[in-house]
Amino acid sequence: MKQLDWYFDFISPFAYLQSELLGQLKGVEVIHYHPVLFAGLLNHWDNKGPAEIPPKRLWTFEHCAWLARKHGIPLRMLPEHPFNPLPLLRLCVAAGSTAEIVQRLYRFVWRDGHIPAQTEHWQALLAELHMTPAMLDTPAIKDALRHNGEKAIAAGVFGVPASVVDGRCFWGLDSTDMLQAWLDGDTFFQSSAMQAAQNMPNGLQRKIKEAK
Repeated sequence: MKQLDWYFDFISPFAYLQSELLGQLKGVEVIHYHPVLFAGLLNHWDNKGPAEIPPKRLWTFEHCAWLARKHGIPLRMLPEHPFNPLPLLRLCVAAGSTAEIVQRLYRFVWRDGHIPAQTEHWQALLAELHMTPAMLDTPAIKDALRHNGEKAIAAGVFGVPASVVDGRCFWGLDSTDMLQAWLDGDTFFQSSAMQAAQNMPNGLQRKIKEAK
């Protein structure tokens, strides 16, 4: 049985879908939940999010709708996206980042279709969890969230959702089967094919256009 670190941001519908499937993993003793600011990861790795590339944005939500149906997971589109996930991330930290809290907050967004900017729904959620805005705006909460991001980067996490087990990072909803194979001790991870994938030489590098 293994321990798994799961890194996520409530802004990601893929992370929501995987959060609903984590309980089906076999061979996991405990899951540690780490809310992180996805934008911080993008900035660190000099990357763009799916919602920042118009055709990829369209594909993302179409694909998530299809995957939700495939897995039988309720999914509701939001009043807008991207949205500011910081209040949810800080609320998660303040409430202990337990499996129950993570599930409740994810369902607030992607099952019920709410975001923190909807004041009435947000205040109702805070009241339900016995939290106040002031409790989320403390240096300790902000530092804890920042530390999660630093820990994620140190573990090689570059996107969400990401599962880290035995020092190995499994990125994305579509890595769930691969993650389960690792937990099952699949010998493919020691195969020559996997070694070749790990040792692919670097080739030509894309030129970055300089800002004028």
